[in-house]
Amino acid sequence: MVSTGLKFIKPFGLLLCLQHMIKLPVYLDNNATTMCDPRVVEAMLPYFTQHFGNAASRSHQFGWSADAAVELAREQVAMLIGSEPKEIVFTSGATESDNLAIKGIFETYAAKGNHIITLATEHKAVLDTCAHIEKIGGEITYLPVDNNGMVNLALLEAAIRPTTILIAIMYANNETGVVQPMQQIAAIAKKYQILFFSDAVQAVGKIPVNVLSDGIDIMAFTAHKMYGPKGVGALYVRRKNPRVKLTAQIDGGGHERNMRSGTLNVPAIVGFGKAAQVAFKQMAHDGVRLQDLRNRLEKGLLLIEDTQINGNPQLRLPHVTNVAFKRVDSEGLLMGVNKNIALSSGSACTSASIEPSHVLKAMGFSNERAHGSLRFSLGRFTTAEEIDYTLIQIEKAVAKLRDPTPR
Repeated sequence: MVSTGLKFIKPFGLLLCLQHMIKLPVYLDNNATTMCDPRVVEAMLPYFTQHFGNAASRSHQFGWSADAAVELAREQVAMLIGSEPKEIVFTSGATESDNLAIKGIFETYAAKGNHIITLATEHKAVLDTCAHIEKIGGEITYLPVDNNGMVNLALLEAAIRPTTILIAIMYANNETGVVQPMQQIAAIAKKYQILFFSDAVQAVGKIPVNVLSDGIDIMAFTAHKMYGPKGVGALYVRRKNPRVKLTAQIDGGGHERNMRSGTLNVPAIVGFGKAAQVAFKQMAHDGVRLQDLRNRLEKGLLLIEDTQINGNPQLRLPHVTNVAFKRVDSEGLLMGVNKNIALSSGSACTSASIEPSHVLKAMGFSNERAHGSLRFSLGRFTTAEEIDYTLIQIEKAVAKLRDPTPR
């Protein structure tokens, strides 16, 4: 039986009690997407109706109002990551930002070289973009990680060639929550005058990210992972020391400093800015609360026989845990609880795949362990009651799957 802190109630009675206290299903898949914070929705609404102008319309009040809202959001987003507002390029999301960064760097710096270094545990938006680069003549080194999911800095430095133009390493892993040593990676990149790009989708708004102190030259992130709307993202592009240049991947009217043409999604950008402002103010509080809830969850899950945590137990995001259940298939476990709990066995972008997680495989885990692992990602609106309810449901589902008795 899991330890819930409510020992005077038997499990069945506790389950009924919790069901009356929470709204089902419980959502613990916040790394896939987060709910829009009500404050964000409130900020966005006027820009669908009252202030509906095109931010590129510079000849009347409607356009001026939209442009002013975009520039305020740019300031809010920049403040969250410690950049200048002019260094923020708005995109449709992190996948576009990843593509623009990697392809844009590859084309712009082709005269210098064609070699990119990345990790085997990157998000598919980075790995598939790198695969595209290979098809058009680029060379990619996919570095391994240790069984905690961490990069080997000595291997990183040894992989550098005279033709290396970019190091692309994510800030925090979307499946395990493992956080890489960004400042040390940046120091290596600077030593060899190589640009450093990071997909920081899971980190921004969750833990302190500062592009200056972290030494990041170009960085992708998105609104819907930090309680903002879907369909809007950003790319930070450093303007000095060094000044990063990119070849645009979408041609048109020259929006966003000629890096990303297309009519700006003003309501979503306003929402992105508000989400960044809220995160800036309450990120520290959220982090402490979510780490306590995550620890409560892990403590209960580890009481289940033959379970273990995947990834570095210290260097990780406060709201994420990836847990391996021996003798259990994660898909079967998900099916056993999915009416009541929203969970994931890996990245949302590859959830339809029956292949084991490429992240866990790259960490050296067997197919069995990879197939028996679940990701729990908590969020701003997760409650202690939801954690206790989840523990009971997971324990029941695991016991049922491990029971050899025919049913």
